[in-house]
Amino acid sequence: MVRLALPYLLACSLLPAADWKIDHATVAGSDLKQLQAALQKAGIATVYGGAHTSHATEMALVSFPDGSYLELMGIRAQSDTPAIGTFEWAKFLTGNAGPCAWALRDNNLAAEVARLRAAGVTVSEPAAGGRRRPDGVTLAWQSSTIGDGIRGTFFPFIIQDRTPREQRVYPEGRPVSREFRGVARVVIAVRNLEEAIKRYRQAYGLPAPIKQVDAAFGAQLALMGSGSVVLAAPLNAQSWLAERLDQMGEAPCAFILAANNPAKWKGASKSRWFGAEIAWLDAGWRLGVEAAR
Repeated sequence: MVRLALPYLLACSLLPAADWKIDHATVAGSDLKQLQAALQKAGIATVYGGAHTSHATEMALVSFPDGSYLELMGIRAQSDTPAIGTFEWAKFLTGNAGPCAWALRDNNLAAEVARLRAAGVTVSEPAAGGRRRPDGVTLAWQSSTIGDGIRGTFFPFIIQDRTPREQRVYPEGRPVSREFRGVARVVIAVRNLEEAIKRYRQAYGLPAPIKQVDAAFGAQLALMGSGSVVLAAPLNAQSWLAERLDQMGEAPCAFILAANNPAKWKGASKSRWFGAEIAWLDAGWRLGVEAAR
């Protein structure tokens, strides 16, 4: 357990950090209904969100009051088979990977693309995307991929809505769940912690991170910026995290939600990261719950 002095915590909270606004975190699997059932068993309901314009996938979501949401993505029953084969997250879907990708929302995508390029970071031109809700409402957005890897894995992708964002996030006109404030942290599996830290600091102008080791989780951890991102490197080559890196590469391995009543959520196991207690729910993948900050 890491014990941090109050003055140090206060100083860290005043350090400049990226103005991250998590848009959503994506959980991938071959069968959307199975993903929904597993999350329901853990105590979290979802609503069906519709099919993507890629003709390969469909999604369900649980949205939160802060505007972020968990997206469950599965392969459509009547999917376009060639589209699945070329889909950017194909191995996450067919491999039932669980945590897959994440996105930041930005109201000025062009400006953020220019800023990243000025920092020497590779970023793609904005590309159009969308899906149709079950009620017939068409949603449209544009997004850009950061870095040279698979979209939204090591770095988030950036998304800006072209239709009202509330229609995408709140299909019922309100948050699907008020049990949580939102998606609090994205945990990203990385091969080399120091190299990953360097890349994040270059992209976002971040201060040096806080670090700790969690032997039970099997990782050395680095808390980046305002705390929304935790980089996790395996402690040894035999750990589950090393195996996941071999299968999925550098990508999210866990998501953590900020609960308004954390005592309600009795996890199968617990961790204590950077002074916060995390309960790990049994959702078929690593989903953590911590107290809302």
